[in-house]
Amino acid sequence: MGVGDGLFYFPTKHVYGRPESHGLDYEPVRFESVDGTELHGWFFPAVGEARGTIVHCHGNAGNITGHFESVKWLPAAGWNVFCFDYRGYGQSAGRPTRRGTIEDARSAVDHVRGREDVDAGRVVILGQSLGGAIGVVVAAQCSDVRGIAVEGAFSRYRAEAAFVCRQNIFMKPMASMLSRTLISEGSEPIDWVARIAPRPTMFVCGTADRIVDYHQTIALHESAGEPKSLHVIEGGGHTDSMCDSAGRERFERFFNTCVGRAPAS
Repeated sequence: MGVGDGLFYFPTKHVYGRPESHGLDYEPVRFESVDGTELHGWFFPAVGEARGTIVHCHGNAGNITGHFESVKWLPAAGWNVFCFDYRGYGQSAGRPTRRGTIEDARSAVDHVRGREDVDAGRVVILGQSLGGAIGVVVAAQCSDVRGIAVEGAFSRYRAEAAFVCRQNIFMKPMASMLSRTLISEGSEPIDWVARIAPRPTMFVCGTADRIVDYHQTIALHESAGEPKSLHVIEGGGHTDSMCDSAGRERFERFFNTCVGRAPAS
């Protein structure tokens, strides 16, 4: 483990929002990761008959009390949604590590597939930012996942660290050296993404993203197998593609394709 690996994680215990404020029905969930670490999540049931279940892997900062708002619209569109916190985030125990976050996401998939109110054959992953990098590895490892949508994800941990360093005028000249020295290699999304095929993958990024270099998301798409799709949003920022109806429809169409359902009328 590199001495700088922990810089990828900015967990908090702060409560940013609550589902009740949005009129959302939900179930608080406690479940265990692979190594027994207790994790916390929220299960949002679909309104009406569920078209499938989406496991949401959130980004590197905060916790689900802030990130659930990205996907709060999906239950009304007919999807169960499971939001969870990696170890060390929110009410989850432990301390985040690269291996641990991947194990946590894999355990989240296992949890929903074991629920009586979930069709285990219609589970997909939505990964945003760091969650996209984690989700790619988990989707490759979990052959029963029907597909994955990735938004604003990086392809390699060192490449992401170097990109962030270049945003700082003082660190820019040393960006490549610092990333090689401080950040370890391993569990790189780009090394796993091709293993998801023939299950569908969708990649979304914005050209104005200042947190993740959108070219890294493009690189993931280029390394993925078919069927795959890429949506580069001109002027789009970091993980904001679901802020309008067009962006939401894009994700809905993809998820429907994954589970073999016709678009909702």
